[in-house]
Amino acid sequence: MELLGFSASQVHPLASLAEAGSFLSGNAAALFVWADFSTEEVTAAPDAWRENVRQLAGAAILDLHLADATNAAHPSYFDTTNAYDMVIFRKLTFETSRAIAEAEPQEPAPAGAPKTSGDGTARARRYPPGFLPALARIDTQPVTFFVFDTLLVTVRNGPSRTVDQVRQRLLELCQAPRPQTAPARGNGQPLLHGVRPPNRPEDLMLRLLNAMVDRYLELRAPLTRQLDRWQRALLNSRRSFSSWEGLLDARIQLRKLEHLSEEQRDALQEFRDSLLDNRYSSDQHGPVAIPGRDEVLLVRINDVMEHIQRVLAHARRLEDSIESAVQIHFSAVAHRTNRTMRMLTLITALFMPLTLITGIFGMNFERMPWLQAPDGFWWSMGLMGAVVVVLGALWAVARQLER
Repeated sequence: MELLGFSASQVHPLASLAEAGSFLSGNAAALFVWADFSTEEVTAAPDAWRENVRQLAGAAILDLHLADATNAAHPSYFDTTNAYDMVIFRKLTFETSRAIAEAEPQEPAPAGAPKTSGDGTARARRYPPGFLPALARIDTQPVTFFVFDTLLVTVRNGPSRTVDQVRQRLLELCQAPRPQTAPARGNGQPLLHGVRPPNRPEDLMLRLLNAMVDRYLELRAPLTRQLDRWQRALLNSRRSFSSWEGLLDARIQLRKLEHLSEEQRDALQEFRDSLLDNRYSSDQHGPVAIPGRDEVLLVRINDVMEHIQRVLAHARRLEDSIESAVQIHFSAVAHRTNRTMRMLTLITALFMPLTLITGIFGMNFERMPWLQAPDGFWWSMGLMGAVVVVLGALWAVARQLER
């Protein structure tokens, strides 16, 4: 369990839920609290956990939503109640990013080189020349967000490097002096929107979602390179392609990425529609905007949705590219087969008259022209040669012998 309290200009690490309640009730500048839990902490004592959240937020989480939050197979989803909004978002696992990095082709390591990189992590796997690694599996895990007015609860199934980096980044940005310009992305650090801490739970949730979607955007380059190798293998005329099972797995993974992006887009679209509906109230004169709603939230939702749309479009482009490569592969195979059959047909047509001549002279008649002649054999060979020359000339005029 990790707790952070957010005030107007600071982020405060909190030790317990009781301290978080004191922070919200006793601090006039307090805005909201972020409570991050693992699935194991929730499932160990769900009733006690829900009661603690109720005391902190003033409203209880529904049983169905609690079951959804602890379901490791739940798709991306959005639901709302009078007290809170629930967003389930499937993020990439760390093993997926590492597997895709290992599938990248690497140059042979020099003799005596260390087997680890400078930061101590395992270096990408070395493959022999000509080896075609399979497309890495795209595994995800859900992260559930419960958005209250003064509380953001996250429930995640297992460790999350993205969530930990966002938390650490928030602490560093709020403790360090504020620079004049926005900080650039560091080594593996998710880019946050400026140094200002979030002022609402929705704002923090969108920052977390933006960092998670950026992980999907980082997959585009390695996935493209892997699919390019599959396409080159499909179109290689010197070596027959036989890895059809691996190609099918690659298409399955791309279709999985496409379905994930569609679910994420639909969930955020429903959250955006809910936010737009809550911005207006109706009276006798029509809809009236509710004061205090932050327009920046809508901008950030649109930005996250645009990133998801880019991932979706890229997955569809890769799937279309590999489908086109398969069609070109079969077209090339059919073209080579047609050329072979054409050559065999020409050879057969060339030797058919010769077979006729030899068949005629092989008939068992007592009297036949040239049969008893001393030069009959050479006359028959000359006739066969003349037939070949005439047929070749006719085919050349008819452009039948071109490559």
